[in-house]
Amino acid sequence: MNIKPIQLSLLACLAILNCAFTAPKKTPDLVSLVDTRQGTDSEWSLSYGNTYPTVAMPFPVHSFSAQTGKNGDGWKYQYKAETIRGFQQVHQCSPWVNDYATFSLMPVIGELVVNENERATAFNHQNETARPHYYRVELDNGVKAEISPVTRGGHMRFSFPKGEEAFLVLDGYTEQSSIKIDPESRKITGWVNNGLLVPDNFRAYFELQFDRPFLSYGTWENKENSVQKGAKNAEGDGKGAFVQFKPGTVVQVKIASSYISPAQAHLNMKQELEDHENLDQTKKEAKDTWNELMGRVLVEGGNEKDRATFYSCLFRANLFSHRFFEINEEGKPYYFSPYDGEIHEGYMYTDNGFWDTFRAQFPLSNILHPTMQARYMQSLLDAQKQSGFLPTWSCPGTSGIMIGNHAISLLADAHVKGVGGFDATEALEAYFHEITNKGPWGGSNGREAHKDWFELGYIPYKVVGESAAKTLEYSYDDFCGYQIAKSIGNEHYARIFGRQMYNYKNIYDPGTGFMRGKKRNGEWALGEDFSPIAWGDPFTEANAWQYSWSVFHDINGLVNLMGGEGPFTKKLDTFFSMPSVYDVGHYGEVIHEMREMELANMGQYAHGNQPVQHVAYLYNYIGQPWKTQQRVRKIMTELYHPTPKGFPGDEDQGGMSSWYVLSAMGFYSVCPGTDQYVIGSPLFEKVTLTLEDGKEFVVEARKNDADNVYIQSATLNGQLFTKNYITYSQIVNGGKLLFMMGSSPNKTRAVAKEDRPFSLSELEKSSSFTTETRQ
Repeated sequence: MNIKPIQLSLLACLAILNCAFTAPKKTPDLVSLVDTRQGTDSEWSLSYGNTYPTVAMPFPVHSFSAQTGKNGDGWKYQYKAETIRGFQQVHQCSPWVNDYATFSLMPVIGELVVNENERATAFNHQNETARPHYYRVELDNGVKAEISPVTRGGHMRFSFPKGEEAFLVLDGYTEQSSIKIDPESRKITGWVNNGLLVPDNFRAYFELQFDRPFLSYGTWENKENSVQKGAKNAEGDGKGAFVQFKPGTVVQVKIASSYISPAQAHLNMKQELEDHENLDQTKKEAKDTWNELMGRVLVEGGNEKDRATFYSCLFRANLFSHRFFEINEEGKPYYFSPYDGEIHEGYMYTDNGFWDTFRAQFPLSNILHPTMQARYMQSLLDAQKQSGFLPTWSCPGTSGIMIGNHAISLLADAHVKGVGGFDATEALEAYFHEITNKGPWGGSNGREAHKDWFELGYIPYKVVGESAAKTLEYSYDDFCGYQIAKSIGNEHYARIFGRQMYNYKNIYDPGTGFMRGKKRNGEWALGEDFSPIAWGDPFTEANAWQYSWSVFHDINGLVNLMGGEGPFTKKLDTFFSMPSVYDVGHYGEVIHEMREMELANMGQYAHGNQPVQHVAYLYNYIGQPWKTQQRVRKIMTELYHPTPKGFPGDEDQGGMSSWYVLSAMGFYSVCPGTDQYVIGSPLFEKVTLTLEDGKEFVVEARKNDADNVYIQSATLNGQLFTKNYITYSQIVNGGKLLFMMGSSPNKTRAVAKEDRPFSLSELEKSSSFTTETRQ
């Protein structure tokens, strides 16, 4: 066959075009934008995140971190520290609750030193790399340490300098531990039992496999720091081990842990690390996993700082809750319950405080991870059966930290959005038990003063602490119960919860214009000594200025209480513009949240703590969305950074990061338990959200930059879009939300009452506020 040259050229061009169209899309290297030290320059008196440089897979069972603080110190890694004393297996979700199931490895050269203070070795941040999939540091003594993760373990590599004795010290952390050294197999196995909220029979079993032979070995204990050279076994308080290698050795350590048994720890090793010949393979697989996840939220445009901040926040938004289940030989999930200490089939998740995360982290995960969320919701009901109450703050077992019964928010949000995964009637029965009983573990375990709640319609001041905050949060929680009951036609529970969800009105004082503590006899707490800038007492880590807006489900009702749109707007404007002053109030001293509000310098808006994080979006409810757009953009750009001082307060298990991720995409979940996300001001020119089923939802903001923060017009799938909210179904069904941005407010778009977000109540006629009078 004779083919002319021009035909050959044409065929070659077609072949090239065909390859171009069929080549797989390359996953961008987004993980390289993440610095896991974001938020680590923190301390007790001032939080820029209270984080540590976590090395982990998404929603892992176990994570790892360099350790600068002493064993048991909640601030396990502080950026200002100058030495590292270990490389830990970690699970800590807050420095205020400490860690559990922890042990560490530390390289030591020269003379064997086991004491955690004496073995601590100097380092420089310039010799440190901190990414989600890989941590590396070269210590000042020449040792190089590296870590990469798998879901139920990790891989470490230690490179020792030549000419120096080389040791690895295994520290059993606090409380009980057990050690067994097998030099022939180059293994150390054992368990640790440390943590505050764990069952009596709790143990974290571990298996460590080394790829180099031991020159010597032994055990030690970290109470008196005594060493037993040549010993292979030890059990008791703070037991540890050491192994010695040839000088200059590069040794790799595979680590697997299980809460179920030593056999399951070995199976976890086989399932997740057996085929990994070296740390580089573990590192690559972890990097690929994170890049795939981050690539599902692909941002374009913006500046380098904003992109780095976004992906650093997206990383933290996908760490908690931790999986607490393991996979058996048949490939089925099962778990040791941190609630009843028994083994159960199925899925379990833990390490989360819902007061921190119901507002943003779970609404974000419902978009990104509906399959996981469905399993999670069933695990909440399983936990209720095992402990008697729904979890509210677990780490890993039940506590009553913080306030509210916010497991119902998670359940309602998943239910109304169609995520499901659980029996709605069973959830209502569990919640009714929750609000008619008080559990033994603190302020959020069951419902304090529940009889007063039903009889008086509020939680009375001084009967229990933080009464006004609890009244507001219980009102919202009962709304969430009402949402589930209404949706399935359960009139019994709809009547019960429907009556209580308006209880917030009972603590509004029209004389002062604030929510207040109210005594059982109906008198206002503190009388003439009431100060809206005084923190604590009837409020939780906040004051009346901050908590008075916490009526997520009925903003119109709150507008009516405050006298209508005019007074409401004036008060909201004042909230953001008044001096950032405070009265320490009931706390009697300055707590870090006060300092963080003062540093933010946004009036009484204290973004470093959860109660106000929805408030900038409230202008959408009164027909002034441009003010939301301006304030949300200001919060994102001024209070978040990809640095060790990256957050304006505690990051809180992805709660603060998820606020940023949602807001940067252009919307936020003011009222979880509804299907709406309220629109703000998208930070990037384009966000392509790839959903779990492969559909794409695109948010495009044309002409978007630091000056053009205001939405001029919008279309959804090519049709004019006037709403100032978008629904969950509109997002997950895929499509395109297109904004035209500008430097001046458009005061005519999305101002009609039918375009405003959900609220239980209708605005009263007396609350009209015309466009002409808007500021």
